Amino acid sequence: MPKLIILGSANAVADEKHENTHMLLQGRKRTILIDCVNNPVLRLRLAGVDFNDLTDLVLTHFHPDHVSGVPLLLMNMWLLGRSRSLSIYGLYHTLDRAENLMDFYDWSNWLNFFPVAFFRLPEQEKTLLLESEEFRILASPVNHLLPTIGLRIECLETGTVVAYSCDTEPCQQVVELAAQADVLIHEASGASLGHSSASQAGSIARQAGVKSLCLIHYPTGEIDSQAVLDQARETFKGKVFLAEDFMTWEL
Repeated sequence: MPKLIILGSANAVADEKHENTHMLLQGRKRTILIDCVNNPVLRLRLAGVDFNDLTDLVLTHFHPDHVSGVPLLLMNMWLLGRSRSLSIYGLYHTLDRAENLMDFYDWSNWLNFFPVAFFRLPEQEKTLLLESEEFRILASPVNHLLPTIGLRIECLETGTVVAYSCDTEPCQQVVELAAQADVLIHEASGASLGHSSASQAGSIARQAGVKSLCLIHYPTGEIDSQAVLDQARETFKGKVFLAEDFMTWEL
């Protein structure tokens, strides 16, 4: 049974209980990391996942709270003896910068480094990012401060659909990505340039006709969880819940 693990639920400012937002999609043959922050190998270990199982990495956009862990992930996997290849997906804007970042570390001279393949995506709605016997993942550009993608994850064996807004203002692209999904994972940083409030996330969930709404990328610290949930429930009458670190659900 495929599962989704929330590895982090915070916005750009993490705290002791909430790492920056990123997640893991785990199947029988593919294990897909969506964004990569802090110390990824350690985070995977805490989630009970072997880093060698990782097959794919999706980078939604090039902000530090979503890509800061890429150099450490690659270096640690290399130092720990990884030999299998890793596929990395993202927009041209994102992957060009990720490769440039690794060049600063002179990674071309890391001896016996494992193969890494970059797959650059066009900024087009519902671009096919990955398709296997387990998963079909579509990507669409959303409205953030720089080029960013949201995702639609279709579990082909179970029929479950999960959509992820990533960082974005309310936009029609997310409505279409999330159409009739079982779960929409939507950011709730607060209404500001490039971001959405919990109430706006609820409105998007209602328009998309999803069954449930998971709020993520929310402010940490002394957050009033009930108030955030109540805001979303003003605009969406389905199930609403907050993402928490290491929350896991079967798909």
